Amino acid sequence: MRSLLHRMNPSVKFVLITVCMFTMAFFFDPVTPLLFWAGVLLMQILFSQTDWKKWLFFMIPFFIMAFGYFWTTLVFAKETVGPIIWSIRSVHVTELQLHHALSLSFRVLAFSSLSLLFALTTNPVTFILSLMQQLKLSPKIAYGILVGFQFLPVIKDEFIQIQQAQRLRGIVQKKNTLQRLLDTRLVLIPLLAGAVRKAERSAFAMEARGFTGERRGGFFHEILVDKVDAFLGVLFLFVLVLSCTNSFWLG
Repeated sequence: MRSLLHRMNPSVKFVLITVCMFTMAFFFDPVTPLLFWAGVLLMQILFSQTDWKKWLFFMIPFFIMAFGYFWTTLVFAKETVGPIIWSIRSVHVTELQLHHALSLSFRVLAFSSLSLLFALTTNPVTFILSLMQQLKLSPKIAYGILVGFQFLPVIKDEFIQIQQAQRLRGIVQKKNTLQRLLDTRLVLIPLLAGAVRKAERSAFAMEARGFTGERRGGFFHEILVDKVDAFLGVLFLFVLVLSCTNSFWLG
């Protein structure tokens, strides 16, 4: 059985997450993003079937980024205003610097956790279909994205085939990392040419089947907004309001 966050309408989830991110950008204290991050993690624990090993793996770059923001804000601050709480040689850390460093770090973690929550609990095809139905995305754009998404596994297989064909022709992959990156152009050019041919054939096939890009009255697979969306929507907003209220209490 799918979890509540997996069953939630993708468009509703997308709008709520966008509103949360936009709102959190206006709060500069460290406690508000920390509380919001804790609320997001709690919702993920209660209402999703997240593989936490996968979640931690995806969060590693964001933990590194948060630590980078924290360290650089402390060490490379242009001004040291206020009482100094820690110093070593020429580096002086004030209470205001620590405040800004923690605020940036927790904001990175909150935003990245929200993004991962959406990515791990949303089916891409259902998301595109819901964008057409709820947010009125143009069918031309929507079906173009769906066709491209369906071709991703094929492109991956072609990438491997091109590499194998080049090895048979004596093109040996370099050991140096920089040379490997430079040699990717030998694979990307035929891969791009193959992608253009596939796009052209797909366009002809869709046109032959009567696809004009016009919006029609109904959908074979309807994505509805139901009680689950209302419940989780209220919960998202409650976590957001509770976190932001803390900012006003702190002044």
